[in-house]
Amino acid sequence: MLYLDNAATTPVRREVLEAMTPHLTRTFGNPSSHHTVGEASAAALDDARSRVARVLGVRTNDVVFTSGGTEADNLAVKGIAIAAASTRGARHVVTLPIEHEAILESVAYLHRVHGFDATLVPVDVHGRVDPAAIEAAIRDDTALVSIGYANNEVGTVQDVASIAAICRSRGVPLHVDAVQATGWLPLAGTGAAAIAVAGHKIGAPKGTGALAVAGRIPLEPLMHGGGQERGRRSGTQDVAGAVGLATALELAERERDEDVAAVAPLRDAFIGQVLDRVPRARLTGDPVHRLPATASFTFAGTSGEAVLLELERRGVVSSSGSACAAGADDPSHVLLAMGIDRETAQTSVRFTFPHGLRQSLDAVADAVAASVEAVTG
Repeated sequence: MLYLDNAATTPVRREVLEAMTPHLTRTFGNPSSHHTVGEASAAALDDARSRVARVLGVRTNDVVFTSGGTEADNLAVKGIAIAAASTRGARHVVTLPIEHEAILESVAYLHRVHGFDATLVPVDVHGRVDPAAIEAAIRDDTALVSIGYANNEVGTVQDVASIAAICRSRGVPLHVDAVQATGWLPLAGTGAAAIAVAGHKIGAPKGTGALAVAGRIPLEPLMHGGGQERGRRSGTQDVAGAVGLATALELAERERDEDVAAVAPLRDAFIGQVLDRVPRARLTGDPVHRLPATASFTFAGTSGEAVLLELERRGVVSSSGSACAAGADDPSHVLLAMGIDRETAQTSVRFTFPHGLRQSLDAVADAVAASVEAVTG
């Protein structure tokens, strides 16, 4: 079985598991406890925070450990926006219609519960936004701009540096969801005021993540209680998870250039074979500005779910888009926002390749051609 749904999740790396084990057994204390057992855990947590900060290019105290990317995005969007409303009366947010549900649903919550306005800036047919359109959407009362570094369904990469420069010039914080970008794109130096990452996309366990938010940015906590994480996220910290996240981030950053150099050509060859051999195939996402490990297609006249079943029967596991929307009958909101009609959008199939991929994907292209033929024959 060849697993090509790495944008959904990845197996835990051996190095990560080994780094975590002592903090699940010997160094098991509560990091808030004021005795030697707790202090040992607190020291491990502080070390993990420093390591995450180095990879993200932020100050150590900027890092807030979370239960994953969804919580990190929620904390950024709701926490920054609600604080901005309280401190300066700002009740407007800017985002894109192709974003992960963690962002879009948080924006919908702000509108429904707190009376915020929202501007969803259109993207082009490849899912990329013009930074000038972001600038045009910013108002005097804009509390936050929130975008994904790279789209989780089609892999399109946004011009984050330009958008960050615009936001800085307008005095508006930029939140970047970097969950899919981690390990493939540089995380330090984006210019974002807040950046979210998740561990299970890069070989750490599910339920691990972090939000780095600049100390100058007011942040309303979503969880209240013991005041952990400098009052920004209450709850006893998962020390082992934090250590695992730090280890996975360091490994992904250390191996990033080598992985990109190896995987991108394999992805391009695979895309070329599918487009050449499957007349119904259409590549989705930006053909140039895309993640090195993502290839997504529509196969007009088929059913994406039927193609997926045929692929799995041939030993290839892939997906039809975001795992968070798995089982939904509606077509992808990402593809609809890119101008793809509903019927075609329901034929989408996404292949996301692992870090460390070095072998040819010719056999996968064979399986795609055979699977599409099987469901249309």
